Amino acid sequence: MLTSFLPGFVLSLTLILAIGAQNAFVLRQGLRREHVFWVCLTCGMSDAILIVAGVAGFSALAKAVPWFETAMRYGGSAFLIWYGWRNAVSAWRGGAILDTSGEAAQSLSKTILTLLAITWLNPHVYLDTVVLIGSISAQYPDRLAFGTGAVLASITFFFSLGYGARLLTPFFAKPLSWQILDGFIALTMWAIAAKLLLL
Repeated sequence: MLTSFLPGFVLSLTLILAIGAQNAFVLRQGLRREHVFWVCLTCGMSDAILIVAGVAGFSALAKAVPWFETAMRYGGSAFLIWYGWRNAVSAWRGGAILDTSGEAAQSLSKTILTLLAITWLNPHVYLDTVVLIGSISAQYPDRLAFGTGAVLASITFFFSLGYGARLLTPFFAKPLSWQILDGFIALTMWAIAAKLLLL
């Protein structure tokens, strides 16, 4: 079991470590201490669904539906450009500080809907989870253990990122730090969008 579980865990963790739209969103929510549990759970469960689909053999979807990848690519790019613009405006205006009063600036439903769009409209998430993890899992004798390892790595990462962000609280007590983070998130979103459009 370990010979399949560990490779699944390591592969998933390696793929998810790169900073992306989803990770940047989780980091921001963790710093703001807004709906952290639900944000981490949503990310973990979304990845779990996609990984299970890939390991179960649904990676053939892209081949069966030729327009699927193109539609996801342009839809995801449009959303990332818009979301990046929002963060760029926030960085330009500045003035944000870390508010730990306990009242969320954004409702849970709006936060989750934004996160779901960032997650499910990103074609790379399908390539990483459904296609890549799904195809590699076929090389291991225990695909269930491989998939379990991949899912556990994802859930572990998101909860570590969301709650670990609190260690950076003193740094983000300064408005300039928020401007830098918002600017970094905007550039990350636009870089991902550009990469998708240039595929």
